[in-house]
Amino acid sequence: MARTRITTQVAIMGAGPAGLMLSHLLAKQGIESVVVEIRSRQAIEETVRAGILEHGTVNLLVDSGVSDRVLREGDRHDGIELRFNGESHRIDFKELVGESVWLYPQTDVFMDLAARREADGGDIRYGVTDTSVHELEGRPKLWFTDAEGQEFEVEADFLVGADGSRSHCRRQIPEAARTQYFHEYPFAWFGILAEAPRSADELIYANSEHGFALISQRTETVQRMYFQCDPAEDVADWDDERIWAEFRKRVNGNGFELKEGPVLEKVVLPFRSFVHAPMRHGKLFLAGDAAHTVPPTGAKGLNLAINDVRLLAEGFESFYGSRSSVLLDSYSDRTLERVWKAQHFSYWMTSMLHTLPGADDFSRARQLGELRSVVSSRHGQAYLAEAYTGWPGR
Repeated sequence: MARTRITTQVAIMGAGPAGLMLSHLLAKQGIESVVVEIRSRQAIEETVRAGILEHGTVNLLVDSGVSDRVLREGDRHDGIELRFNGESHRIDFKELVGESVWLYPQTDVFMDLAARREADGGDIRYGVTDTSVHELEGRPKLWFTDAEGQEFEVEADFLVGADGSRSHCRRQIPEAARTQYFHEYPFAWFGILAEAPRSADELIYANSEHGFALISQRTETVQRMYFQCDPAEDVADWDDERIWAEFRKRVNGNGFELKEGPVLEKVVLPFRSFVHAPMRHGKLFLAGDAAHTVPPTGAKGLNLAINDVRLLAEGFESFYGSRSSVLLDSYSDRTLERVWKAQHFSYWMTSMLHTLPGADDFSRARQLGELRSVVSSRHGQAYLAEAYTGWPGR
């Protein structure tokens, strides 16, 4: 069967939030794109993922016309609590840096973007198979087979790989033309979804001698929580009582008690950091998890992906509007500057709050000294607040 040929300006592999946001921003500038995705739309919508959105991400969603649902249904958080030695210390984002974050699941970000692209007539192909990319240094081509079995060839001026941490596009870059940075942490998160009232109005990041715990919220009756565990932990070994006992010894104390209830879901999430540099090869650009991943402690993953495509859209707008390639040529350097800041912040938060396997008394005392240094210093708190809510500038 002969391939049906499609020509467009930008071909995008990956219809997660990064790929769809890029397609949306390009459409607003009159730039054509085709987006292909191996997962079905339903499968993406049913993949429950948490999300803390920086103020810049929220502004882009609202100001670009994607949706204002995040303002109506998301939870604005003006701070977080750092809890250690049984005591809570609030970091007041609003007072320190004048910004907030929004608790709004990544799944909802996807649904808002997917609905917007559908309403605008965007060319989004879900559930494709047999994807491959070709001629990255010339005029890129993207091959795929759609859900009906029809074979296609998309020929474009540029190709964007927004196809996640197992990126096919990234693997097509010659080894000699790339550097990959990788760090694996010696612990993971044991995550649960529980039917219970909220234990707090804002996120609690708890450090204890038994390990880290994160108390987050989801709805008035369902909550998302995590505790530090061994990466080899088997969720089948943990019943509800054992799970709640682990949370209690890490978080409860001095009058604070978690609200408990039936555990609806259990999962173990490994911790890794990864950066691919540069984020461009020929006519291929990488964005989001295809180029970098961070541990979730700093809530940076989705926000970095959205910032990537914001910068990329500006570069395409400049190229097609004034035929200047300056912004596209500097895309990798500009993006990686923020990526490495986020890697540092995520590593800092992770190492400050988690207990390393085999840590001695000195390590524990030093860690508590670091936490006290942060909460007792306005400058220390302000650094955390600025990084958590999102750095200003480009």
